[in-house]
Formats: sequence, C-alpha cells, structure tokens
Amino acid sequence: MKAWLLLLPLVCFAQEPFRVDVQLVNVGFSVRDTQGRLVPDLSKDDFEVLEDGVPQKISFFARSSDVPLRIGLIVDISGSQDSFVKPHQRDLKAFLDTVLSSRDRAFLLCFGNHPRLVADYTSSPGQLVDAFLGYSRLHDTSNYPELGPPEIRTAGTAFYDAIYHSVNQMFRTEDRGRKALIVFSDGEDNSSAHHEIDTIELAQSNNVLLFMVRYTEPSHGRWTARNKYGRAIMERLALDTGGADYDAQQQGLAQNFREIGDQLRNSYELAYQSTNPVRDGAFRKLAIHVRKAGLTVRAKSGYYAR
Repeated sequence: MKAWLLLLPLVCFAQEPFRVDVQLVNVGFSVRDTQGRLVPDLSKDDFEVLEDGVPQKISFFARSSDVPLRIGLIVDISGSQDSFVKPHQRDLKAFLDTVLSSRDRAFLLCFGNHPRLVADYTSSPGQLVDAFLGYSRLHDTSNYPELGPPEIRTAGTAFYDAIYHSVNQMFRTEDRGRKALIVFSDGEDNSSAHHEIDTIELAQSNNVLLFMVRYTEPSHGRWTARNKYGRAIMERLALDTGGADYDAQQQGLAQNFREIGDQLRNSYELAYQSTNPVRDGAFRKLAIHVRKAGLTVRAKSGYYAR
C-alpha cells in the first residue's frame, strides 16, 4: 500500500503535458554554378547558415525536385500599362505553356487601383489566358471579387496591395508545393494601403518567391524618374524574397520562364533554431554559403523576428 502511495505522485506528474517552444526558421533556396545551371546534388554539410553574421546549426535539410507548384499570376492593367495588354497576354501564355503542368495550380489577379481575382486556382493554361483576355476587354470590372478590405482609392495603381493580398489570401490554405508570384508590371504604385516593407515581410514569412517581369514605356526614348523608381522596387522585391526580375523588352524571356520553372522545381529547404531567442520584430539578415567554390545561392535575404 505504501509503495502504491509513493508512486501516485509520479504517475500524476507523468500525465502533465510536456511543451517545448521551438521556433524554426525555414528557408527555401536554389544553387547555381558559374554558367547559371542549377546544382541539385549537394548535402547539408556543403552549406553554412549565418543569421546576422552568427553561424546557425541546421536542424532540417532536404532536396526538392519536381514538386507541385502554387503560382499567382499578377498582371498590371493600370494606365501606364495600356500599351502592353497584348504583350501581357502573349507572355502570360508563354509562361503557362512553359511552366505549368497538370500537377500545378495557378490563379490570376489583375489590378489597376483595385486588385481583383480574375481566375481562381486551376491547372488549365487556356482557362487562365481566356480569363485575362475577357477581363482586359471590359470597361467595368467591379463584378470581379476584390482582394483585401474595400479601400477608397483616388489614384490608379495598387501595386503593393495586389501582391500583399495575393500572398495573404491566396496562399494561406496552400500547404503543398512551392509558392511563387509572377508579376507583370512596371513597379509603380500610387494607391496602396501597404508599402514595400509590408510586402517583402509578408512574402518572406510565407516563403513566397516573387518573380518580376518589367514592362516600361520610356518618355521620348528616355527613362523617367518614376520608371527608375519602379525598376528599383521590382529588383528589390525579387532579390529580398529569393526570386528574380526580368526586363520584358529584352530578348530571352522564354529562357527566363524556363529558369523560373527550373528554380521552383529543383531547390533545397533547410530549417534552423535561431541562436537569438528575442522576438522583437527586428529584421534578421540571412546568408547561406556554399563550401564548394564557384557556386551561388538564391534565397530570401532574411526575416522579421515576430
């Protein structure tokens, strides 16, 4: 009887829940050689991870190949893009024909001063292209659902909001596959409730890569200050999320689309527990180094420690 009484507290203690508060930082990334070719056969020991210059211990590592894709196609139809409607349609089709497979799903969002969902997730390139063509011919698009809360907008381009709400609403329930947004625009904004840092932070925290396809119409053959601003914005959004940016008026866009598809389907994933436990909302800079010479990594630049 006495032995049973001695064991009772131990049994009760063992039934208490055991909690471990471990917050892992997840990073998806790709590696290329000096010729720009993807390098798919590296191991965990080939990499070093630094957070704010401090080495981190990799807790999880995996190679991903031929993963299903979840893609958002965002097309700017504001006034500055009036002359690019046909190129948008052509390049949208080229991208889908090059990248989208039956295992993948993509949605289409168009924006002027309101980001509107034109086609929900589908595996059909034809359906997405037809949806864009039908939308671009309409004068009144208010029947299409708007992403994000209703906003009073007096100017014409909600570039940041289109990206922000696409990440926030369209990827929340998509747990499988690599996530990316392909943005067809000039990068200019005058109507968003969110700004550049909001957009980058949300994309980084959701591991969404941003690929920018830039369409810019110079003034009398010269770039304006706003043109240059848009280019810088698109370059930074791509760089800070691990994507890439392209000039639609340069040759080789088809090859660029193949590169996007290759990067999304053949990449690495790792996770680590940060040696800095403080969750103060500050930006933590990430760097992934390859121990083999001649190789470069494309990954998000960091994360905000919320």
